Amino acid sequence: MVFSLDKSIVGFPDPRLAEEDGLLAIGGDLTPEWLELAYHYGIFPWYDMTMPEPVWYCPHERFVIFPEEIHISHSMKQLMHQKRYRVSCNEAFEQVMRNCGKAQGRDQQEGAWLGERIIEAYTRMYRLQYALSVEVWDKEQLVGGLYGIVIGKNIIGESMFSLVPNASKLALITLAQSMQGSGGIIDCQLETPHLKSMGGRYISYDEYMEYINNLK
Repeated sequence: MVFSLDKSIVGFPDPRLAEEDGLLAIGGDLTPEWLELAYHYGIFPWYDMTMPEPVWYCPHERFVIFPEEIHISHSMKQLMHQKRYRVSCNEAFEQVMRNCGKAQGRDQQEGAWLGERIIEAYTRMYRLQYALSVEVWDKEQLVGGLYGIVIGKNIIGESMFSLVPNASKLALITLAQSMQGSGGIIDCQLETPHLKSMGGRYISYDEYMEYINNLK
């Protein structure tokens, strides 16, 4: 069953009632109040930017990376050893978002979701310190990065981009290394071959929520 949300009442149904594909509800808003509550329950918005209302998902299984399990290939170790690129945190949040939206022509594809409403909403979250970005620079040029939501010790990854080979991998590895020993996880939301090759694996929603609630 897909629930309809009243924009004037901040709240979600039980995430365990989501459809098989994770679809839970339609409606609500993208204000910090809605987004903060959503992420605390493992819910995230994911919808076509042409749609009038947010669409909310909560997959029954979560594809995550445990920072201590991040896989660094031989080629990535070589790239990191070269120190060709500089990696930073929170130096260009909105710029990272916009690059994520445009990378590989994503903004021109049917069903594109990372439009102005999402950029504005997550930039507000960043200003409230609920979001972060990791940037990869080649001198003064931004060539890769990622951004995500911060929930306690955990990072819920939203999107990443690369303008040069392996830049997004470098951003993710740097983030994971910075989180090692913290007890947190990186939520990848959806499985991709790219993320699976770096150590991503599934855990149940209940186990996921133990991390979100800092019970692990």
